[in-house]
Amino acid sequence: MSIYYKKQLWKFLLGIIAFLIVGASFYYTNDLVQTISNEERDKAVLWAQAIREKAELVRYTNELFDKIEKEERKKGELWASGMKRLTSLQGNEDVSFIFEVIKNNESVPVILTNGEGRIVSSRNLDPERSHDEVYLEQQLEIMSKMYPPIEIAISEKVKNYLYYKDSKLFAELKVVLDELISSFISEVVLNSASVPVVYVDASFNEVIAFGNIGEKDQELDEAFLLARMNEMKLENAPIPVELSNGVVNYIVYADSFVLRKLKYYPMVQIAAIGLFIVLGYIMFSISRKSEQDQVWVGMSKETAHQLGTPLSSLIAWIELLKLKFENEPALAEMQRDVSRLETITERFSKIGSTPALESKNIYETLNESIGYLKTRLSKHVTFEIEGDKEAFALINVPLFEWVIENITKNGVDAMEGKGSLKYSIVYQTGKVYLDITDSGKGMPKSKYKTVFNPGYTTKKRGWGLGLTLVKRIVENYHKGKIYVKHSSLGNGTTFRISLNVS
Repeated sequence: MSIYYKKQLWKFLLGIIAFLIVGASFYYTNDLVQTISNEERDKAVLWAQAIREKAELVRYTNELFDKIEKEERKKGELWASGMKRLTSLQGNEDVSFIFEVIKNNESVPVILTNGEGRIVSSRNLDPERSHDEVYLEQQLEIMSKMYPPIEIAISEKVKNYLYYKDSKLFAELKVVLDELISSFISEVVLNSASVPVVYVDASFNEVIAFGNIGEKDQELDEAFLLARMNEMKLENAPIPVELSNGVVNYIVYADSFVLRKLKYYPMVQIAAIGLFIVLGYIMFSISRKSEQDQVWVGMSKETAHQLGTPLSSLIAWIELLKLKFENEPALAEMQRDVSRLETITERFSKIGSTPALESKNIYETLNESIGYLKTRLSKHVTFEIEGDKEAFALINVPLFEWVIENITKNGVDAMEGKGSLKYSIVYQTGKVYLDITDSGKGMPKSKYKTVFNPGYTTKKRGWGLGLTLVKRIVENYHKGKIYVKHSSLGNGTTFRISLNVS
């Protein structure tokens, strides 16, 4: 009992130590993951702030271009007004200011047409091609598509039209603006925080750009991107981006893939440590069991060898005594004991080897084994065999009798030499079940499995190997099962043995 208690205590202590190691590892790893998570989030916040500032720059630049565009139109209108005034001069009116207005337009390309659409004059176009009609017609078509013409009423019936387009400087600045917007979108997609990001319109229904969504971003369809974007909105609040007046887009982002993986790392680590502990325990148990098997086999073989020599002498002495005391009753009893010793020697010699199993009548084998035990156990114990008398099972008789002997003696010890033992045989669904019930002191349910462990005993004198040997014989050599079917304190115990029929 003390050996088993120490073993359980060591298991408990080792379990506590393993739990503390796992807990400490989990705490440290979780703390590390949380630190990295905070750093990732800080990077994302800094990146988002940079995006906001750059978006503000784009918005400001866009507003500036709107103002420049309006100024360009005002220049065109002013030039048109000058032309109109110039054509409607009367008398000796001072035209120096009007000429100055017309002259000052040195940047906005303009074309003046009559009411029939024929080109009257042009300004600020390519000077080398200013007389090329094809070139002028091409420029007129371009201007008509860009902005509506300015009407110049010469009289009620005569009207000219002034067409214009952006100045060369403004056009170049517009290219810069487009590149700035394109650069901004690239900055959103190829972000320094390396987080999954989707750039969408104000309605959240149109994807403008995206990045870090998957290994093959270019193959992702918009439906998938919108679904992913809706998931990302739940993780972080979208960042509003105002690029021009009244137009607001949004940047939706999520945690980086590295951070996502790190979140699951503690669980993977715990699983790996747990698996290592389980495998280590299994390997240790297998190794320990293998060592026990070697000890069992070695001890059994040595016992059989040690019994062999004196047993041979006893057989010879009995034969000599028979010659002198032919009808002596004691000699017959001695012969039975010597035969029993031969059986015991055979039992020990079979440990470690595969015994031959034969189909035997369980009732007859049981009856013969108990018949021998009755005369050598307490007279205050009653024996009863009931059940199917024609049940056959595959057994090795010497080893099976050893099982019956150990369980019977264990039951007699539990009853302290007074009580009853009942043996019930049942054939059911291809199995033979043997229930052995004593009227002893019983045991709590927590000990149902413990009683089969090596070293477990409730007796002051004993090795605690009887039931362990029984379990090995039934399960290892007969491929059957043995377990405590029922027991309660003060009401006895029932062991059930399950044997194969074929």
